[in-house]
Amino acid sequence: MTDVTGAAADVLHTLFHSDQGGHEQVVLCQDRKSGLKAVIALHSTALGPALGGTRFYPYASEQEAVADALNLARGMSYKNAMAGLDHGGGKAVIIGDPERDKSEELLRAYGRFVASLGGRYVTACDVGTYVADMDVVARECRWTTGRSPENGGAGDSSVLTAYGVYQGMRASAAHLWGDPSLAGRKVGIAGVGKVGHHLVGHLRGEGAEVLITDVREEAVGRILAAHPTGVTAVADTATLIRAEGLDIYAPCALGGALNDDTVPALTARIVCGAANNQLAHPGVEKDLADRGILYAPDYVVNAGGVIQVADELHGFDFERCRAKASKIYDTTLAIFARAKEDGIPPAAAADRIAEQRMHEAAMKRAH
Repeated sequence: MTDVTGAAADVLHTLFHSDQGGHEQVVLCQDRKSGLKAVIALHSTALGPALGGTRFYPYASEQEAVADALNLARGMSYKNAMAGLDHGGGKAVIIGDPERDKSEELLRAYGRFVASLGGRYVTACDVGTYVADMDVVARECRWTTGRSPENGGAGDSSVLTAYGVYQGMRASAAHLWGDPSLAGRKVGIAGVGKVGHHLVGHLRGEGAEVLITDVREEAVGRILAAHPTGVTAVADTATLIRAEGLDIYAPCALGGALNDDTVPALTARIVCGAANNQLAHPGVEKDLADRGILYAPDYVVNAGGVIQVADELHGFDFERCRAKASKIYDTTLAIFARAKEDGIPPAAAADRIAEQRMHEAAMKRAH
């Protein structure tokens, strides 16, 4: 079913009528010469210019791409608010196989579309895009972060993303077990790519036992080569979440990892990972709480990367960013305290705090 514009009616309903909508602007981008088809979604600019990455992914349909952009942009509003950044939330998705369809011509065409927004949206890397890609985009658009140090950027943002998740794990351990130490804990990581492999390093450095899985054998092989002891590979995520004695589960791949099938099977007492949009649908956070599983909200603990790229706009300083990412520990503890006080799951508590900050900023701008 389509509306008079030919757009899918369910997408327009999501945008204008559902709780998941409320976005300020959605831009559909097309450059036939390069093959570019992209969606840029701006959820909120109440706190400042929307900031969020560019995902390059072979979506099954244009509707799926738009829905993903809407969800991811909304998540960035909450992430940036909880990270204390003066940025709203936005996200872009490029439809296609990055291995086959990515080209300089396509990336530059995309950069021109971002530039046309005049600074309302600041882009960065995400799944399927890398530092080298942002260097190309930046040739057309000055509102580009995640660039290489040679081109005035901070480089790979996954370093601080992993550090923030690690701080979230420490805070979760302190809340649940009264001690932030992860020494001797068994941690399962699903997805050991950009962020996951740095996270393994932090955990092994503290003496945690680590189980890993990834759909790419080379990613697993790289981890095992770098950590010959203390790391064990398992066949798949289904095996990982059912591992005996698992203390912490870290979803670090694509979203939707916590759903009606996985939550009942989890053996871990804590879920804290880098993946965006881990809760497959509303209500999963309550299912986790009912099982006594402590959930560290994804957009809170994985904010290290966005803290890093936001700092590029002011002249990047790694130690300044690391200090700010360290505060994810305190933020996570504050969310658990608010959840206990209000009698709600941590995900709902985080949403309330983020929404309050966005609302207050909007009211100030209105006056």
